Amino acid sequence: CHLDIINRCFRHTKLDTLLRNVSLEIEAGDFVAIMGASGSGKSTMMHILGLLDLPDEGKYFILGKDAGKLSDDEAAMTRNEIAGFVFQQFHLLGKMTTIDNVDLPNNYSSSMSNKKQAVNRLESVGLEDRMDHKPNELSGGQQQRVAIARALVKDPMIVFADEPTGNLDSKSSHEIMQILKELNDEGKTVIMVTHEQDIADYASRIIKMLDGKIISDERRKEIKETGKSSEYIVKKENKRHSIWNKTELMGHFKQAFKSILSNKVRSCLSMLGIFIGVASVVTMLALGEGASQSMQESLESLGSNLLVIRGGSAKIRGASKGMGSVTRFTFKDIEKIREMKPYVKEASGMVTGSAQLVYKNNNWNSSLEGVGYKDADVRASYPEIGRWFTEQEIKERAKVAIIGLTVVEKLFPDQNPVGSIIKINHINFRIIGIFPEKGFAGPRDQDDTVLLPITTAMYRVLGKNYVDSIHVEISNSELIEESKILLKTLIQKQHKLYKDEDSFSIGDMTEIQDMLSSTTKTMSVLLGCIAAISLVVGGIGIMNIMLVSVTERTREIGLRKAIGARKDDILSQFLIEAVVMTVGGGVLGVFAGIVMSESLSFATGWQVSVSAFSIILATSFSIIIGVGFGIWPAQKAAELNPVEALRYE
Repeated sequence: CHLDIINRCFRHTKLDTLLRNVSLEIEAGDFVAIMGASGSGKSTMMHILGLLDLPDEGKYFILGKDAGKLSDDEAAMTRNEIAGFVFQQFHLLGKMTTIDNVDLPNNYSSSMSNKKQAVNRLESVGLEDRMDHKPNELSGGQQQRVAIARALVKDPMIVFADEPTGNLDSKSSHEIMQILKELNDEGKTVIMVTHEQDIADYASRIIKMLDGKIISDERRKEIKETGKSSEYIVKKENKRHSIWNKTELMGHFKQAFKSILSNKVRSCLSMLGIFIGVASVVTMLALGEGASQSMQESLESLGSNLLVIRGGSAKIRGASKGMGSVTRFTFKDIEKIREMKPYVKEASGMVTGSAQLVYKNNNWNSSLEGVGYKDADVRASYPEIGRWFTEQEIKERAKVAIIGLTVVEKLFPDQNPVGSIIKINHINFRIIGIFPEKGFAGPRDQDDTVLLPITTAMYRVLGKNYVDSIHVEISNSELIEESKILLKTLIQKQHKLYKDEDSFSIGDMTEIQDMLSSTTKTMSVLLGCIAAISLVVGGIGIMNIMLVSVTERTREIGLRKAIGARKDDILSQFLIEAVVMTVGGGVLGVFAGIVMSESLSFATGWQVSVSAFSIILATSFSIIIGVGFGIWPAQKAAELNPVEALRYE
């Protein structure tokens, strides 16, 4: 089992040849020190041997495999399984504890993360009492020991040490070299780059380089038997792991949370855009849904499947008084319409006028409507307090009244009006009920109304012998169009009208319902789209922060790739960070949207309704935003070259 470099020419770039005429073979169990001045090519040699870089020309065989034919992922898995790296700059992750740094390679392995194994490695380098410390709480020598423990946590065949004592004092340097010497004695292959002769003296073989060439290769000691077969190593190397592995995925989530929490202000600012966007979407859709429900309730109060027959056409009613003919409807017309079974479910007449209302020292001008016994069914106007008129009261032209909430506020601000006597156009009436709130229909306040029995309104108050309109409830919405044709034919026959005579009109309330419902839906969608813009802006903010994060964490990415992280591993980790921030902001935004909706309802009296659809929509959209805007920074991080990333300043 050995490493071969043949064909004698490697280039790091097309312009600069860094290795020249190199032919080298390293056997398992060897302890090699590569020496040379800066620029001699020793670090490039180390990077190629460790599969951190590939030659532009020539061939490199590791464990009998041509490294040039390995994909990036295969090279990463090989590094993870058979190699451990010790760097001059330590390259420990500052936000992680010592034990987490040592355990890091297991996150990119098929094996389960084993903290006990990491503990054992820390104990072997004498740092069992520093497991929960951060790197900035350790000395240089201690940090390098942690790096060695990390390199050994997966029991690799080869340990690559790039200037392992370059940043240490002499005492710490020799302590580190003693550890490497002991590892070689245990059978591990150690390949070390150094420029210090006393450090190189620990090795059994010293290779010296100059201007990219090997100028000497001195073997000082014989290689010891490793005790490990090449079959075991190859089997270990060929293990594959998936980013969807439960253990690895949980590791990515943990590291994503740690990264987010380690930069709290930046993360909060990133989440703020999503937070505002989701809160806006939930609030706007709640307002739209509330308006739709309020409109629906108002329409239902007018009656379901309702047709309204009025004397005169819409054109005549809009013209000056007295222009054109107007059909006068009677109770006989109402009875004939009721006989139109099965099309007509119920019919009721109505007269309208104005009224002067007086109660003690309070007086008020209001609308007056005379209605029939069946009108409560047709227009869904049963009183919330009190009762409706009886058939006997309508026959007797009784002086009883039902009033709306606006009238109650004006005449009875501090008492229940039911049972009280008021004057309507100078006639005493007893109040028997209060009809439910209907709100405004255009400029008209439907609650500023007094209802009287139709006979009382016609003969006692308004002096009419005809009804102004007939409300017809159709039994089925599918029969409305056909019913309109039959009603028109009936009225023309009853009043002996010409077919083209325009003296009455039939209004369809379902048309108004459809129009208002369509308008409400359009407004809801518009409000939701406006709010969604802030979600997109928040997503752009996430992307910008993630791009900054990639730049700041370039060395970290290089380290992760050096210890075995594949492109998919880096991609998934950065995507998880983006999604965690967007989902976190989205969840908080949902709660904020609910609170804002209820606050608006309390402060303004508007009806709001937070639906499950709006919550699912806002949350799903925030996840899509996180993935969509996080994928570019994540892809950029995954494409980084490990050598260049490790050198990044």
